[in-house]
Amino acid sequence: MTSGLGLTISIAAAYIVGSIPVGWLIAKYGHGIDLRTAGSGNIGATNVGRTLGREWGLICLLCDLLKGVAGAFVPLAMRLPEDWNSPAMVACGAAAVLGHVFPVWLKFRGGKGVATGAGVAIVLAWPAALAAVAAFAIVFAVKRVVSLSSMVAAIVYAVFALALNDPLSRENWPLATFAVAIPGLIVFRHRDNIGRLLRGQEKPFTAAKSHEDSQETPVGS
Repeated sequence: MTSGLGLTISIAAAYIVGSIPVGWLIAKYGHGIDLRTAGSGNIGATNVGRTLGREWGLICLLCDLLKGVAGAFVPLAMRLPEDWNSPAMVACGAAAVLGHVFPVWLKFRGGKGVATGAGVAIVLAWPAALAAVAAFAIVFAVKRVVSLSSMVAAIVYAVFALALNDPLSRENWPLATFAVAIPGLIVFRHRDNIGRLLRGQEKPFTAAKSHEDSQETPVGS
């Protein structure tokens, strides 16, 4: 197998891994609910938690995060001749995020990429990811708004990843591209939330005790 073919297969495999709609599967086959018509209509962990309860939201969060980790590691599993944090790992990590955001199984209507992006971020630049997690925790502790916390975390990751890894060097340009493009995508996917934040209409996160307790206003990823 040529390296070009191996990379193509790896990117496709990472996309398929990322596109596994964990939240939708949990709701559909575990509770008989189409998550796209419940709560915010999003298939991410936040809407799972708001619709099905905190425990299911955490399970979805972990699974979505692991999708990002697995996607970034696909090139190593394929034994491509690439080094750690190589362009192949970055490309496959980005493909996993795109799979989550635009899953082929759900007519490309997916989540906002926060948890899967975090999984990739941990693999590619864990110090920056740690700073992002801290930022999320601080903002969420104060505001209890997942969308705002997620966007702040994405921006913090971008800043730290670029600051800790010279974006102008040849070996770091793939990571620099990821650090700008994926946080940018995450913020863009929250554009409706941004509008509600500016209007003061974004509600704090509250996990449902059961799916009957779900809220109607989208608040996160």
